[in-house]
Amino acid sequence: MTEKIIILDFGSQYTQLIARRVRELNVYSEIHPYNHIPELDDSVKGIILSGSPYSVRDHQAPQVDLSLFRQNYPVLGVCYGAQYLAQQNGGDVQASKHREYGRAGLKTGSGNALLKGMKAESVVWMSHGDTITSLPDSFELIASTDSIANAAYQIKGEETYGIQFHPEVTHSEEGKILISNFVMGICGCTGDWTPEHFIESTIQDIRNTVGTDRVILGLSGGVDSSVAAVLIEEAIGDQLQCIFIDNGLLRKDEFDGVLASYANMGLNVKGVRAGDAFYAALAGVSEPEQKRKAIGKVFIDVFEEESNRIEDARWLAQGTIYPDVIESVSVKGPSATIKSHHNVGGLPEKMNLKVLEPLRLLFKDEVRKVGYALNIDPKILERHPFPGPGLAIRILGEITEEKVRITQEADALFIQGLKDHGLYDRVWQAGAIFLPVNSVGVMGDERTYENVICLRAVTSVDGMTADWAHLPHEFLGKISNQIINQVKGINRVVYDISSKPPATIEWE
Repeated sequence: MTEKIIILDFGSQYTQLIARRVRELNVYSEIHPYNHIPELDDSVKGIILSGSPYSVRDHQAPQVDLSLFRQNYPVLGVCYGAQYLAQQNGGDVQASKHREYGRAGLKTGSGNALLKGMKAESVVWMSHGDTITSLPDSFELIASTDSIANAAYQIKGEETYGIQFHPEVTHSEEGKILISNFVMGICGCTGDWTPEHFIESTIQDIRNTVGTDRVILGLSGGVDSSVAAVLIEEAIGDQLQCIFIDNGLLRKDEFDGVLASYANMGLNVKGVRAGDAFYAALAGVSEPEQKRKAIGKVFIDVFEEESNRIEDARWLAQGTIYPDVIESVSVKGPSATIKSHHNVGGLPEKMNLKVLEPLRLLFKDEVRKVGYALNIDPKILERHPFPGPGLAIRILGEITEEKVRITQEADALFIQGLKDHGLYDRVWQAGAIFLPVNSVGVMGDERTYENVICLRAVTSVDGMTADWAHLPHEFLGKISNQIINQVKGINRVVYDISSKPPATIEWE
């Protein structure tokens, strides 16, 4: 039975970070809404209560029945969680005179198990508008800061702790030590949840679940679907049939290149060229959401037609990963429906297929680790994310084959340039955007009035937030010259210096 830490989510922006920090210790963690506590069995080793945008003083503040787990499991309350524990036991929580946000100096010295190995003074990250002004008599103070008297505590006689700072963010210098003290020391976890352990247990689960049925998987060429495919193939071999559809909106030469990579991996893949059908459906369509819907409909039609040729198929495999699962579960309600993916939306019900999602417990970085353990080509594992609708949402306005050609050529020069200059791995995502404007230019002795390409490159950890990549000016100048000189139809190149938020990574 896999040991695990349960994280009850009260809506904090940092909840996923807590889960990631626990998993970095090779301990499995699960996030659940505070109002939908899962069954707590012997596999659960501890409970973490997250922060929240709410104040514990609000009438509509999230409430949880602490008796369901307190004294039965070690508990760590983080920020809101700490304030909630204190308030529910008779402590006093008041609004801070000044919002406490940013770095603060934590002073320890009690020798408490939660703070074992930490310096007497270290930097931690604060992010709250309330503060615990007085602790209940049954609480023992174990740390403070210059502005917060009650920065950390333990309930006497219990393995229940509260901290008014965020150890999960990198700004907290010794946050990882604190989390390790709770998870490995206080909760007694062994740290045996490794990629190899995941692969072994998942392969057995797939075999037990699927039996002798056949499984269909729609490959995208990306990390998630590729790792899912190899994992399933390891489990059931030729019972897996993969389908890779060329919608005419892929990167330059991507269809042939990806098929060649899959052939070398021994996967059973059928490639389908269907660009004409997608172009026909996109004719005259400019609005972004309408483009997505048109692409999704054609994809389903093509995928269904190809799938119907596969006998005894009972399962549709998807590369759903844990952020997809988390995003579909609201802390405000009971919904636990996996969000629809653009490429397979509606297919399981329409084709009477059951869904197989072997990666639904993993974050993106964990998917890559599993991929490496499966010996998947690093070129696939380290590929930048690419949108499902492809270049359709990187070409603003109506889609034409000529615009696709121009965007593919410019994009290819940009991506290859990043690789040649050792910049590709420093960037989370990059691509060329075709803008729906023309500009005046001069080439030789001739005046031109041609298209504008915008280059977009961002750095990020998980795509939730992103900063524009500060690429060297010399590199950008060189790529701009290459695109203008080599791509017919372009006479101007610009660079996007917008971060997310407020902008998004993609333009549409």
